Amino acid sequence: MLELQSITAGYEREVPVFREASLTIAPGEAVGLLGPSGCGKSTLARVAALLHRPDAGRLLLDGVEVRAWRHRAPREQRTAVGVVFQQPRTAADPRLTLAELIAEPLRATGRRAEAPARVGALAPAVGLTSDLLDRRPHEVSDGQLQRACLARALSLRPRWLICDEMTAMLDASTTASLVAVVEGYRADTGAGLLAVGHDRVLLERWCDRTVQWRDCLSAGS
Repeated sequence: MLELQSITAGYEREVPVFREASLTIAPGEAVGLLGPSGCGKSTLARVAALLHRPDAGRLLLDGVEVRAWRHRAPREQRTAVGVVFQQPRTAADPRLTLAELIAEPLRATGRRAEAPARVGALAPAVGLTSDLLDRRPHEVSDGQLQRACLARALSLRPRWLICDEMTAMLDASTTASLVAVVEGYRADTGAGLLAVGHDRVLLERWCDRTVQWRDCLSAGS
């Protein structure tokens, strides 16, 4: 279970982005979080991904409370969550090739030896041809780069996947392709999904249930 309990978070302690937000996701469940731009959805997603420490509240991951964040979090918790952001160009190191980008989490966790086989399996799964893997972010399209970012998020086989406006900058064909990859991964592994967005039609087609942002703030999930 991924449980966000009464989370208050922001970037200046005196002025939180939101207060008392709660949301629960069961293993294997796909939950859409729907709300307008600027309401705090992405900040909550960063808390769920262990990338932003909340000012108050609790995050429980598989029944264990998270007490440290980012690189200070235990490896077991850090590697349990994969995240895909809205803007691939700000989320990708411009110095890395796409192959290196996909393998980045493996290198960071001391599993470099697994990288060639894992990249070889993930690249075609997300729709990247072999000729693209030696290119750097400025040499590929937004859609191709987002495919690599999704592969990176899946490289450690996470039990939880956070997609924060993953398809907002993509065309309909690429959106359908990446959603299919996520759904295939969930079917194969039983991973839980939090899909953040403002496209009600997409979230309701994609997810098992869709939660309005205001409902997180009032009655919880």
